[in-house]
Amino acid sequence: MADHDLGYEDQEHGDDVAGGSSEGGSRGGTRPHRGGGGNRRRRRVYCPDGKCFDYKDVDALKRHITDVGKIKPRRQTGNCARCQRELAREIKRARHLALLPFVSTEE
Repeated sequence: MADHDLGYEDQEHGDDVAGGSSEGGSRGGTRPHRGGGGNRRRRRVYCPDGKCFDYKDVDALKRHITDVGKIKPRRQTGNCARCQRELAREIKRARHLALLPFVSTEE
């Protein structure tokens, strides 16, 4: 099969196979494309239609905060955006009611 049958551009005209220039891709910069990240996010067990989290369920909320007391980001928890916002809201409610600490004093 010839190259033109596969849909490739003519190499004698200087066109790249991907259709972009050879000077840093289609972004136009000099930095190389870092790639990745598209399929790294893992889906957790479920994302229910009802409530995901409750401020009274302290054990479930503790799994989503670090040892220092920060709320883990969405890329670590695997939540959808709506459930991550609800998680943050419920953690803040539990902190306000002194069910969870704001910061950890352990060293």
